[in-house]
Amino acid sequence: MEPVSFLFEMLPEPARQTGGNIRVKKQFLETGKIVTTHGVRGEVKVEPWCDSPQEFLQLRRLYLEKGAKEVTPESIRVQKNMVLLKLKGVDDMDAAVALRGKILYLNREDVSLEEGDYFVQDLLDMRVIDADDGREYGILTEVSQTGANDVYHIRFADGKIRLIPAIRDVVIETDIESGVMRIRPLAGLFDDEN
Repeated sequence: MEPVSFLFEMLPEPARQTGGNIRVKKQFLETGKIVTTHGVRGEVKVEPWCDSPQEFLQLRRLYLEKGAKEVTPESIRVQKNMVLLKLKGVDDMDAAVALRGKILYLNREDVSLEEGDYFVQDLLDMRVIDADDGREYGILTEVSQTGANDVYHIRFADGKIRLIPAIRDVVIETDIESGVMRIRPLAGLFDDEN
């Protein structure tokens, strides 16, 4: 299973509560995985699960064990597409080796999102419905980055995955609290349907 990142998504409208089902948002979000050590002074190499490795540079607190254990970065730097991280109290290779394979988390309260931006983890499992006639298409199961715009993977009732571009012309409304995304598919987008 592909790791879930804390990507920031630009979508057309801010989330708003419309009543009905209220989704509980995870407080601690997966943000990367410690894959190996770096050097002998306790640095670790992190595979970032975010828009870019530079996103890590803004983080002042991280967490291990699904948010149960707070760790403090002493230094964070980017090396190619990876992050080199030195955590307070991790001062030698043995301590760093013990962290290998651990997932790093961030507290959603430590990151401020602009209006219309969302954590990918909040988008997953949303019901995707037609903005005009209310017909349900399926469930948003994955977000892929393509460069120009993200692509949402929608699992339809028949089990097939269909893709939609995450652009303002298609994604009309995103209501995180009720777990509903309203879309207006471009002509021909779902031609294989039925």
